[in-house]
Amino acid sequence: MSKVKVGTVQMTCVKDKETNLQKAIEKVREAAAKGAQIVCLQELFTSLYFCDVEDYDNFDLAESIPGPSTNALSEVAKELGVVIIASLFEKRAQGLYHNTTAILDADGTYLGKYRKMHIPDDPAFYEKFYFTPGDLGYKVFQTKFAKIGVLICWDQWYPEASRITALMGAEIMFYPTAIGWATDQDEETNKDQYNSWQTIQRSHAVANGVPVVSVNRVGFEQDGAMKFWGGSFVTNGQGKLLYLASHDQEEVVVTELDLSESDYFRKHWPFLRDRRIDSYQPITKRFIDED
Repeated sequence: MSKVKVGTVQMTCVKDKETNLQKAIEKVREAAAKGAQIVCLQELFTSLYFCDVEDYDNFDLAESIPGPSTNALSEVAKELGVVIIASLFEKRAQGLYHNTTAILDADGTYLGKYRKMHIPDDPAFYEKFYFTPGDLGYKVFQTKFAKIGVLICWDQWYPEASRITALMGAEIMFYPTAIGWATDQDEETNKDQYNSWQTIQRSHAVANGVPVVSVNRVGFEQDGAMKFWGGSFVTNGQGKLLYLASHDQEEVVVTELDLSESDYFRKHWPFLRDRRIDSYQPITKRFIDED
């Protein structure tokens, strides 16, 4: 299928999991009504972004994958004939948790999961307290409408992750995300941070010749100390912005992608052809020190 319509759901969340899940389902329905074939939800959409604190009670938010949320979304995917990309807090075993995205095909089939590989640990983003780094490697999923790659939030800063995912055949790269500004920052810092975030992801589209879809949450959380900056966007395979969301509103938008463009971009900017794979072994080192 050459052209694919992608739905992005940028929304606010509340404390209650079931409320968030039902809200997300309604947003998926809205996207499908607008023609979406693949719908991407934001990172950890069934809860507030709980990683702002280290609190053992927050582990109670986790669930198995497949599990209750994927079961509910699978029914919706089958009913509407849409692919759903769902980022969830996975309880793998007692005391073992991941930040995980599940992929549900348009017939409701659970295609599998991707576990977030890069785990941040910064003020108000204490993810290492909760999440074990992913151990499934990078993944692509053959859905009804396209072969998709999924990476999660902090993964988006690493060109190695996007390159590997593209080399595995991803036709679109999706980034469910939860990122925001501390409310005590000045406007110039806010602007610089957002621009860096957008630029690095657009560069993955350029370097690999595939569209990028980044979906962020929006609104104040942490008792108003953190404003999630929204700004969800979609690019084509040359990094051109096809859709850009606001910083402060919920939005459900459908964007059409022409996957056949990737062949054109890769022919005219043949980065894959000219890769010197024989010279890249040093990338596996943490840092290249003197011997």
